[in-house]
Amino acid sequence: MMAAAVQVREGQHRLVGDWDGIGLGNEFLAHLRARAFSPATVRAYAFDVANLARFLTEQQIALSAVEPVDVFGWVDWQGARTPATSQRVVRLKPRSAAPATINRRVAAVRAFFEFLVMSGIRDSNPVPAPRRGQGLRPTSRGMLGHLGPGRARGGGRLVREQRRLPESLDLADVQAFLSGLRTYRDRAMVLAMLLGGLRSAEVRGLLLRDVDQGRRRLRVVGKGGRERVVPVDGAFFAELGAYLRHERPPGLVTPECFVVLRGPTSGAPVSEAGLRALFRRHREVSGATRVRPHRLRHTYGTELAVGGIDVLALRELMGHASPETTSRYVHLSVEHLAAEYAAARATLAGAR
Repeated sequence: MMAAAVQVREGQHRLVGDWDGIGLGNEFLAHLRARAFSPATVRAYAFDVANLARFLTEQQIALSAVEPVDVFGWVDWQGARTPATSQRVVRLKPRSAAPATINRRVAAVRAFFEFLVMSGIRDSNPVPAPRRGQGLRPTSRGMLGHLGPGRARGGGRLVREQRRLPESLDLADVQAFLSGLRTYRDRAMVLAMLLGGLRSAEVRGLLLRDVDQGRRRLRVVGKGGRERVVPVDGAFFAELGAYLRHERPPGLVTPECFVVLRGPTSGAPVSEAGLRALFRRHREVSGATRVRPHRLRHTYGTELAVGGIDVLALRELMGHASPETTSRYVHLSVEHLAAEYAAARATLAGAR
């Protein structure tokens, strides 16, 4: 058996394998569930701990013996990708991961070791704290303190991340992609992201009881269990209504709004893999190769920001925990800036 892997048992993600930390890892995951962390978060933490386990097994380092230098060795072992300098990209390390992925894994493993400290299994946390200019996290910070309130400072990232603006889509790409969709269900799911800013997981998890067709609103449960009410354009509700009348199998007890329409899993909620396959297939059919679920959401945020929406309202609509995340959408095109500059200059000239 391999060092560590993640399996789903009785609906819960658990670590399996012969790594010496399997039991402690599963205790940590159980602790997260007891604190009402979302299943998606528990799943992500399970895979992040498993990644550390593979490194420690390969290097023959016991969990109890991990030191800060080993953490940096693990970061190097993951091989951070760097932005391509040419069109030809050669990946030097098979494990290479994006800087944001590595930093997320570090945060998860930091929480895991902090759990071990709080449980009395270790004396200290070997993972550098997410605070600028400080060494190891003080034990007085408490269990999983890095998760809230607020956002960890950038100085805690062990790998530098390139600051990128959200990637929005051109109208032509969106129209080409939509025109290739053959079911009301598919169009409704895409429009929920484009016109409501929903994440793909939020679309899959949308419940029938949370759809208010009269007021054209959706109640959405986002990351961290945060709830928000999102008004959505009537085009979405037109496709949704047609899907519910003509495509969704009658008499279903499935609470999720969007379900599989045919095949052996007909009537089951649309899965993550199913939604990925849908997008992959329709990108090939339509030729709109840039269309991704999160880019549809980014397009929603960018369009509202350019339209002048209040940034606090945008933050609420998109379900962001941090205002810094929302501020990334408040970027304007060169053309828009030039027009604003010209208008201001004309106003000043007229006042003289």
